[in-house]
Amino acid sequence: MTPEKRFEELNLILPPPPIAGGNYLSFRQVGHIGYLAGVISSGSNGVITGTVGSDRTIEDGYAAARACALMQLSVLKNTLSSLDRVAAILTVNGYVNAIAGFPDTPKVINGASDLLIEIFGDAGRHVRAAVGVSALPRNALVELQMTVQVRD
Repeated sequence: MTPEKRFEELNLILPPPPIAGGNYLSFRQVGHIGYLAGVISSGSNGVITGTVGSDRTIEDGYAAARACALMQLSVLKNTLSSLDRVAAILTVNGYVNAIAGFPDTPKVINGASDLLIEIFGDAGRHVRAAVGVSALPRNALVELQMTVQVRD
């Protein structure tokens, strides 16, 4: 099943692609590799904020990471015209706004990883970093950066 069909089958809705918050590109392609700028967690009510281990739970972070992955898919669809042009998800770098010493950032970033694998199957399996940080732009709960392989 193609990523586009799988996306529809899961009844997912893409948010509008983000507007750059500075002097950078949301997507840059070099050969068959696409580099996506970081996106912060946001939903229909705006930025998903907070700190895991303080005022937010692992489950809240998981949902925020999933929202970031959807935002990255929106960038890809907007840039490539179809998710079917994504040959593979290569890297995911996830940053979690968390209390000092928070040990479960991988459980949070699983929200993004699980969604990517649901949509792309084995092509969605990626290498990854899940890093806890003391602050993110706009007090976001999660930020996600990705690299993908693009097919012609």
